[in-house]
Amino acid sequence: MLIAGIILVILTFVLIVKKYEARLILFCAGLIMCLIGGLPEDIMKAFTKAMVNNSLVPTICTVMGFSYVMKLTQCDQHLVQSISGVLNKGRGLLVPLSFLLTWWISLAIPSAAGCSAAVGSIMIPTLIAAGVHPAMAAATVLAGTWGSAISPGNAHNPFVAELAGTDMMTVIINETPASVVASIACVIVMTAYAHFMKEGASDERRKEYLEKVAEEEHLQMSNFKVNPLRAIVPVVPLLLLVLGSKQVGILPAMGVPLSMIIGVVLGLLVTWSDAQEVCRNFFSGMGAAYADVIGLIVCASVFTTGMAAVGLTGALTELMKGSQSIAAAAGTFGPFFIAVISGSGDAAAFAFNGAVTPFAEQFGMTIMDLGSLAQIAGAMGRSMSPVAGAAIICSGLAKVNPIEVSKRNFLPCLVSAIVLMILL
Repeated sequence: MLIAGIILVILTFVLIVKKYEARLILFCAGLIMCLIGGLPEDIMKAFTKAMVNNSLVPTICTVMGFSYVMKLTQCDQHLVQSISGVLNKGRGLLVPLSFLLTWWISLAIPSAAGCSAAVGSIMIPTLIAAGVHPAMAAATVLAGTWGSAISPGNAHNPFVAELAGTDMMTVIINETPASVVASIACVIVMTAYAHFMKEGASDERRKEYLEKVAEEEHLQMSNFKVNPLRAIVPVVPLLLLVLGSKQVGILPAMGVPLSMIIGVVLGLLVTWSDAQEVCRNFFSGMGAAYADVIGLIVCASVFTTGMAAVGLTGALTELMKGSQSIAAAAGTFGPFFIAVISGSGDAAAFAFNGAVTPFAEQFGMTIMDLGSLAQIAGAMGRSMSPVAGAAIICSGLAKVNPIEVSKRNFLPCLVSAIVLMILL
């Protein structure tokens, strides 16, 4: 029974890596393991319990609805445009500045693909125009998207919070210091690479770009006028959550759904958009979140239930019991490398956190630390994957092969993952 479970788990991740539908693979694997374990009734128990999870469903759905409204009203573009001017102040600092700006913007735009599109559409042409190698420009923005791992809009943070029996902001504040240090390590390695490979800003590449670029594109960028009020709207929910957290306590505490709805209403009032269109987009975003993210969590729940049914979870727990180094390495490099190959760390992180993280204290770690480690490492791996949606967007904007972008992010993301593992 245990051997069958191991084979099914390996087969599951092989199929996910090969880009088969992750929800279908996770559900079917969980179903088969439950049947092998003689617990068929647990299949629908796990399925329906995850479907109506009171903490995850409202949080994740309202975040995605807010994201759709920000795209509709172009508030995300105003935020990006308002910050992109910083890049013109020091050409020698273009690579580290663009990484750090993307990293922090991703807190307000937690979707890697959405952040890449919003930030990359401005920063990548700006970097290339300044003489940065196109592949390096794309790699810089792509690497910065893993900052979303510590965003309240990230689906993994409420998931880890529920496992740990605490609130989401406590999880985020716990993982932020290590993540910030890891981001500094990432930007140092990336800047060093750009310097030694001579892919930073250069006059030769700048002249080549200016000769190729169409005048219409210059006019389009120069005519964009930033509205400060619109630029502030995407970060309002984040500010409300931070200022209302237990650790800060300046504002009354509020949940993620309320902060997101406040952001939507504020976006409607500031942009004076069509209320019906805003409403349609908000609920379209909620529906997309349920289908894509909640659906994945539901199927991952069935999968982890199946692992428990065949005794695999217990065996893994015994293997890692009392060994913090093994648990930390598995939590880091499992989701990391699966994300590199598959383009998404979500399935691996949800599966690992559902099956192994609840037993973290038996490995000498806390649930918060191990859960955060797994999900952030998955985000780092995604940020160097050539098949990730964000990588395809960035490479398309830079007009380079995604493999070229991935090669430049390998060392920075790997180093940051190791730093994170050491600190957490």
